[in-house]
Amino acid sequence: MPMSHSIFEQRLFYALLVLLVWLPLPLASNRLWFEPIFELAAVFIALFYIWGWQRQWVRPGAGFASAKPMLWLLGLWLLYLGLTILPLPLAWRMLLSPESVAQYQLAGVKTAPLSLMPYVTLTYWLKSATYATLFALVLLLVNSKQRLVLLAYTLVLSGVFQAFFGSMMTLSGLEYLLFQKKEAYIGFATGTFVNRNHLAGYLEMTLAIGIGLLLASWSSDETIRTWKQRVRSLLRLLLSAKLLLRVMLAIMVIALVLTRSRMGNTAFFASMMITGFIGLLMFRAQAGSVRQMFSKRETRSMVILLSSLLVIDLFIVGTWFGVEKLVARMEQTSAEHDAGRIEVSKTTLDLIRDYPVVGAGGGSFHSVYTRYRPETITGYYDHTHQDYLELAADTGLVGLAMLGTMVSLSMGAALLAMRRRNDPLMRGMAFASVMGIIALLIHSSVDFNLQIPANAATFMVILALGWIALSLERQERTKRRSRSAVEVEYDR
Repeated sequence: MPMSHSIFEQRLFYALLVLLVWLPLPLASNRLWFEPIFELAAVFIALFYIWGWQRQWVRPGAGFASAKPMLWLLGLWLLYLGLTILPLPLAWRMLLSPESVAQYQLAGVKTAPLSLMPYVTLTYWLKSATYATLFALVLLLVNSKQRLVLLAYTLVLSGVFQAFFGSMMTLSGLEYLLFQKKEAYIGFATGTFVNRNHLAGYLEMTLAIGIGLLLASWSSDETIRTWKQRVRSLLRLLLSAKLLLRVMLAIMVIALVLTRSRMGNTAFFASMMITGFIGLLMFRAQAGSVRQMFSKRETRSMVILLSSLLVIDLFIVGTWFGVEKLVARMEQTSAEHDAGRIEVSKTTLDLIRDYPVVGAGGGSFHSVYTRYRPETITGYYDHTHQDYLELAADTGLVGLAMLGTMVSLSMGAALLAMRRRNDPLMRGMAFASVMGIIALLIHSSVDFNLQIPANAATFMVILALGWIALSLERQERTKRRSRSAVEVEYDR
């Protein structure tokens, strides 16, 4: 590939990194005037990529080819959402959503789509198309180990900025967002997010990526047998990027504790332990026995690293920065304390029962739910504090099943990478993908992180990491071996 063409592709990759850093800054892009910036930026990068591809100026990453099942599902998902916007025959609508037919008939409308709010569902479709585009761009542009490392460090640095900014605002008492004074969650770290739980969700994913990077660098350590080697290794650690990365992880954990997000902290530590256990099982499968497993240097490194993260972050850093307040808040958790959220979840089930197959329409919850909200609930709920219920209410059980299948496929790719890849970086990124997926799935059971553009977009990157870790540079080596075999056969 000529140098000018390589520069063209490199600039597209840098534009993608800038977009990922930008997304959390303006209130997590969760405003009507910020969402179009995200959508237009992703479209422009994609159009430039297509233009470069036609001129053979770009080289698609191996992850794009391996993720074809996921890409097909994303296309099917967009088609599915599109069908809910289009006017359909009455017989189809009666079969798929009789309640929506009844609601349109009450309004005197005869020809209508499945969605009760077609315009809102159109904007929902545009956001979904943007997430799908972002997922494809990550697979296409991350075509080398150097870019994979740069992508990972970019997201970690973005998380560190959010953590440092949020912590300083809380500890100093200034309580500002990026360009405006905070009006809610005073005394809690929110970064440039409005909601502390959404900052916690973002930190869960960036922490997972940082731990993946740390595991990748730790697994390449040399065998240490003497005290001289230990001293040399310690000095090398103090002068290496590993120590800086460890400090960045500590800063993010401090901010996570300062959010006082109960499920955010629970999801982080639970996902780290669950993924660590899965990693040990993968080593066990490779080693063949428990004794051989724990004799492997990579396994010992992982156990030591994860144990240090748990002990140092939870008990030392947490003690200095108010972990006792977080514990006290967890102890206060009760049905009475969270009565509003529980009641919203219960009444959301009534909405789902009326629109079980295809839902009331993507993005329609904030409007449709007003019919189901009981008088005992005061205030306005634009989201239910449960991603799964809201997705089912908006897109039906069919939509929820499709999204669940996509996440399962990506999780499967990441687990296969942990099992099959010997490259430390690929294992580390596979670990990051599994941990990030588990963390957000746990957190989504009590919150709506997937409705926030910055977090949903970062989650798409987490999903893409599993496919990249499974295939990056693996296919190239296979092709080189195949060419070598052909050349040998030809020489004969």
